[in-house]
Amino acid sequence: RPPVPPPPGAPTARILFLTDLHWDRQYRPGSAAACPDPLCCRGASRNGPGTAGFWGSYSKCDLPLHTIDALLAQLPNTTGHTSNSTSGFAAAYWTGDIPAHDVWQQSRGDQLRALHTVTALLRTHLGGLRVFPAVGNHEATPVNAFPPPYVRGNRSASWLYDAMAEAWQGWLPPAALHTLRTGGFYTAQVWPGLRLVSLNMNFCSQANFWLLINATDPAGQLQWLMGVLADAEHDGEKVHIIGHIPPAHCLRSWSWNYYRIVNRFEGTIAAQFFGHTHLDEFELFYDEETLSRPVSIAFVAPSVTTYINLNPGYRVYEVASSYPGSSHAVLNHETFILNLTEANAAPPGTPLRWQRLYSAREAYGLPTAFPADWDQLVRRMQDDEQLFQRFWFHLHKGHPPREPCGSPCKAALLCALRSGRAADPTLCRPLRPTLPFPRIQELWQQRQLC
Repeated sequence: RPPVPPPPGAPTARILFLTDLHWDRQYRPGSAAACPDPLCCRGASRNGPGTAGFWGSYSKCDLPLHTIDALLAQLPNTTGHTSNSTSGFAAAYWTGDIPAHDVWQQSRGDQLRALHTVTALLRTHLGGLRVFPAVGNHEATPVNAFPPPYVRGNRSASWLYDAMAEAWQGWLPPAALHTLRTGGFYTAQVWPGLRLVSLNMNFCSQANFWLLINATDPAGQLQWLMGVLADAEHDGEKVHIIGHIPPAHCLRSWSWNYYRIVNRFEGTIAAQFFGHTHLDEFELFYDEETLSRPVSIAFVAPSVTTYINLNPGYRVYEVASSYPGSSHAVLNHETFILNLTEANAAPPGTPLRWQRLYSAREAYGLPTAFPADWDQLVRRMQDDEQLFQRFWFHLHKGHPPREPCGSPCKAALLCALRSGRAADPTLCRPLRPTLPFPRIQELWQQRQLC
């Protein structure tokens, strides 16, 4: 049964979505914005052009804490999920990557400081709003190193999961904290009728060398997920899945198994939310029999951080709220940015202007925001160049690269939007790609920022 729009006057809820904050405590306004290191805008101040801006920089730089603080300070933080008003959030989903990209010099102490500092900032500004976090790949040190739970002692990830459970205990129930301590994943009720599952996507990451031992289902997370979804199906609950790394960026065996689970529970999974790429995109899921009927969509939201050459940004999702028969599906989403050129040029003390970059349904002419609408959008973008360029502009949070997206780039991007599982050329065939699939995969690799 495909999702249907809510009846007129049915309550909706706004969910704040934050991902990839990447706080750099060594960020220095006035320092060099270009440097030979993987991360810049640090070190001594200097005069002249090419220096780091006060609020952030269009370069390979992360964010100072005062920019993250300013973002949170201007949010409407009243709560209540039955409201139709434009202010107030029912919940917040926060999908990880708290520390900066200075991965070559991080210690466990640095990672824990970032966790505690940013968690405290969220508590200060969001008040009693419930926040549902997910674990990013940058939370560990070495980066991407997440051993399965059977690894014990100093090599295990318990130093991180225990600290997270302690920091987030006001937001999550005891049962969720238990599995968080074990493997960095959990489930909890958001409101009546809606369950959240937070996955630890590091157990599917191509960069996690621990998965050379077993890449199929490390930590038994997929098996656990099937149990949670089966219980939700039995109890008549809908489920939102959040995680850091999008499913198509995962190792092939994990990704294909996850795709199969989404197919099996298409009537229970109301929405999927991810981050990691720093860009504003999505991944579609189709029925496994014909690969033609859209059954789900994984929204990939843009980052808070500027890394690389981006404006700071965040996302707000409007979803069907709690009422009998609610789909709890995404009805629309809005993306907000800080225009860095404008913000850095303003005199000190000028209030920051976070602006709505676009509303999805308005910008793309979507009748609803269900998977079929996004499938149609991909097809429309093939032939409507103006529509595709609008998507390209939004993909980069209003600051696209200087070089335009030509036909090879466009073919690779549209293929990626259809690909909810890794390394499957059949998902791209309806688009009549002009490139062989290995070439498309090469272009995907070039596009990865983090």
